[in-house]
Amino acid sequence: MNEFFALLKKGNRPALLASIMNGAIAVMKAIAFFITGNVAMFAETMHSIGDTANQFFVFIGSALSNKAPTDRFPHGFARLVNLVLLGAVLIVGILAYETIKEGIHHITSPPEAGSWLWLNLLVLGIATILEAIVLYKAMKEVIADIGEENVKGFKVVKMSLTNLGNAKPATKLVFLEDMVATFGAIIAIISILIATYTPFHAAEGYASVVIGLMLFYVVGRIFLDNAAGVLGVADEEMEAKIGELVFEDTHVRDIKKLMVIKEGEELHVELKIEFDPEMSIEKASDVLKVIERKILRERGVTEVIIESDKDDHELSWNPDDHEE
Repeated sequence: MNEFFALLKKGNRPALLASIMNGAIAVMKAIAFFITGNVAMFAETMHSIGDTANQFFVFIGSALSNKAPTDRFPHGFARLVNLVLLGAVLIVGILAYETIKEGIHHITSPPEAGSWLWLNLLVLGIATILEAIVLYKAMKEVIADIGEENVKGFKVVKMSLTNLGNAKPATKLVFLEDMVATFGAIIAIISILIATYTPFHAAEGYASVVIGLMLFYVVGRIFLDNAAGVLGVADEEMEAKIGELVFEDTHVRDIKKLMVIKEGEELHVELKIEFDPEMSIEKASDVLKVIERKILRERGVTEVIIESDKDDHELSWNPDDHEE
């Protein structure tokens, strides 16, 4: 049990914060839905419930993925976070389906404009602010994942959107879910105003469908990323970076093999370098140790398997083929 709590301390904190925040938002929206019966509020309630469950699972999965290798699982548990995220998107998929189904029903049989306008707007307005706060924190975590520091203001938004693909799986899920949640709440507010002040009473149903489709986008994006993570996907950008780093050493003649495999939030590097045939074994060993230390300093790299061989005078590594 002590080990379990120690692992929880290593979990993805933005995911835990997002889960707590979305739990409170889900309760608030659910109360408003039971009072008003508003379909847009129903869609937002389903969305927040899904976000709460997902982000809690993400926190647990990211924590347990830090468990040390055992005799039964010698390669460790790094890919566990990918498996947890694959399970999490199933919840989002079910809630997205229910949201769209309810929206279509509202479109085909739109009710008269409902009451409780200000209660709906108040709840959704508070939810939008809270979701935006969590989204901003997720943006800063994306930037932290790529090793940047002291980024502030609007630059946080721009840099996080540009580098989202390089974020950890858990961070990426929190970012996408809270981005959809923030814009979903805004869409819900607009639809309620339209349904209240115009004859277009089906607006809330269309909003529910749009929110459901946004959730399905999250499902597809996260599923594809984490399915690749479970299988063990190559990180081509990091391969190019490590290739450049290796060739900084003047003793290196060629790179015979270089693979960087993502396993959860960790990177595993396999490398085979060619040296001058006249180089002594002792000298080659010293160079390999220096290169290994440099690679291990790269963010996310936890394991380096490195070998050496004699130069065969045939170039295997072409930097132009590995440009970022």
